[in-house]
Amino acid sequence: MREWGRGKIGRRNFLFSLPALAAALRGMAQSSKPSIPLRALNHVTLTVSDPQRSLEFYQGLFGMPIQSRQGNAVFLQIGSGPQFIGLSGAAGRPRVTHFCVTAENFNVDRVLQILAEHGVTRVESSASGGATDIPPLKAWVRQRREDLGGSPEGTAELHFTDPDGIVAQIQDASYCGGAGALGNVCLGTPEPAPTKGLLALQDYNHVTLGVSNQQRSRAFYRGLFGMPTQANQGASESLKIGSGRQFLAVGTTTANGGTPGMPNIAHVCFTIEGFDLAKVQGALTEYGLKPGGRATGPAAPLTHYVSLRMPDRGGTPGGTPELYFTDPDGIVLQLQDTSYCGGAGYLGNVCP
Repeated sequence: MREWGRGKIGRRNFLFSLPALAAALRGMAQSSKPSIPLRALNHVTLTVSDPQRSLEFYQGLFGMPIQSRQGNAVFLQIGSGPQFIGLSGAAGRPRVTHFCVTAENFNVDRVLQILAEHGVTRVESSASGGATDIPPLKAWVRQRREDLGGSPEGTAELHFTDPDGIVAQIQDASYCGGAGALGNVCLGTPEPAPTKGLLALQDYNHVTLGVSNQQRSRAFYRGLFGMPTQANQGASESLKIGSGRQFLAVGTTTANGGTPGMPNIAHVCFTIEGFDLAKVQGALTEYGLKPGGRATGPAAPLTHYVSLRMPDRGGTPGGTPELYFTDPDGIVLQLQDTSYCGGAGYLGNVCP
């Protein structure tokens, strides 16, 4: 048998290198597929048990005006828009039903073509099922008509499911949940909230997914949207959205008290100017939310608590405070400074 000489790759090392070579080739093949550069997070839609109660809760706490409506669904403006929170009384358990990201020069046919190249096949909207029974890796387009705040010819809204069946939506960067071909025709003057609110939301910061296979989900979103890594928090990796500080975090299914093996949108994070932990906690308490830590399991409705992220999860040595609260249905939300990027430092604003 031939002896592999000095300066040449040994047979044993050569064999060990084959899996890495195969992985590299797969990565090259994936990178050759077109991707969809993202602009920003646009909205999340919450299914709530009592829409009027939730409307009063969010408007009272944040002073959010109504930006648009779709039938009985109400869309509350974040900052100066077009970002918003959607409140829907649709059937099912209270939850974050989907999140939406935007892209420049949105074109339905082009996005569907790129989704198909990443293994997401189109189905008719009538066959897309309910929010809990949509198969993974499917895409569908809803033509929203005038009775739901759309255009006479239909406002195209494109949804898809990821490898775990989590629902996402892609729209144009100008989308506000209104009429027009791009859904960007909303109220010229939003309907004001009854009160100013105690805190003023500026924008979205991130959405955290609880997935069954982190490596698979990261590869899917990274390939589809061309998302670089923004920060790491232990086993959770943050994938950058757009040119700012927004990101998509890919964590385990147990994030925020989730049920093991049940993929979900674990929580959503918003930003405020001049984040002061004590003042924000005080405002939440003043509004009637009870302070208290969450040990294990889901947090109770109308509570707030702080998680100190230590260096083992990318935080600062003294702990990077991350503030969570729950709405009347127990849906978990997070508040951070506008500079937050999921990294180190007291404000979590130190990223590579």
